[in-house]
Amino acid sequence: MKLLITGGTGFIGSRLALEARSRGIEVTVAGQVKTAAEHARHAELLERGVQIDQGPLQDASYARSLVRGCTAVIHLAAAQHEANVPDAYFETVNVTGTRMLLEASRDAGVQRFVYGSTIGVYGDAAGGILDELSPPRPVNVYGRTKLAAEEQVRTFGQSLPTTIIRISETYGPSDFRLLKLFRAIDRRRFFMIGAGTNRHQLIHVRDLVQALLLAMEHPAAVGQTVVVAGSEAMTTHDMVSQITQALGRSLPAVRAPLWPFVFLAGGLELLCRPLGIQPPLHRRRLDFFRKSFVFDTTKAQAVLGFTPVVAFSDGAAEAASWYRKHGYLPG
Repeated sequence: MKLLITGGTGFIGSRLALEARSRGIEVTVAGQVKTAAEHARHAELLERGVQIDQGPLQDASYARSLVRGCTAVIHLAAAQHEANVPDAYFETVNVTGTRMLLEASRDAGVQRFVYGSTIGVYGDAAGGILDELSPPRPVNVYGRTKLAAEEQVRTFGQSLPTTIIRISETYGPSDFRLLKLFRAIDRRRFFMIGAGTNRHQLIHVRDLVQALLLAMEHPAAVGQTVVVAGSEAMTTHDMVSQITQALGRSLPAVRAPLWPFVFLAGGLELLCRPLGIQPPLHRRRLDFFRKSFVFDTTKAQAVLGFTPVVAFSDGAAEAASWYRKHGYLPG
């Protein structure tokens, strides 16, 4: 088997590449090397003998060169957190890039194409338990373009074996998104914005990698859309509490109302985007404090044979240890 992983210098893609390599799978990785986190993961992959290919997936010739000789593709590359670019950038990367890779994969005879989508397609869904049949309601350009890319994947279903995995919030070693939360708690600078009662169903990256590899291999996964999430639904307050315990700190008592931060974030976006500047605070970052997502993961177990095994308390302790070991938190 030869596996192509796009977004391979990202958090999930790099862990997937290392696990696939450890299983003896020949891995080709495509990814960007621009940020400090990407440079760190690039160095780690190179140390393990995994080479990185860089280029625009929306370029048809580049996409064809990537998939040549590949048995399977796991497509994770996406525009996601950029708040200083026009909406057209998300359309180009997330939709056009996916279509180019699908066409190249079909023409190259790829035997399985797994698309890494997002629970962001559910948008502002509130209350109740969501599953694969719940109506998508994306509310930002990231969610809208990821949903549009899902539709591209489905249109190729007759000529290319495809699977769509909607990925929940993911955490674990090498995650630099939640590092900000760990740092704030560790430095006693964290304060809760809002009531802290919205709910999360995070998945440890090690569990997610297992699910993605099962999606690549399992015959029953062809043509399916599957939500992959952890086994625990917890409030933001409970999540912060468990991270606080993992860090050996005391639970922060300070709280602030949500609405001033939403107002401030919207203003910063309006000010910074025309200048091409990443705003220090944007509305999608505040989703952590205001959106609730709880999932029925029955289908993941039935179709993939997947059950998450990492408890959040254990995963938070593992992440804290990794951050300290690599100097991102003080020892």
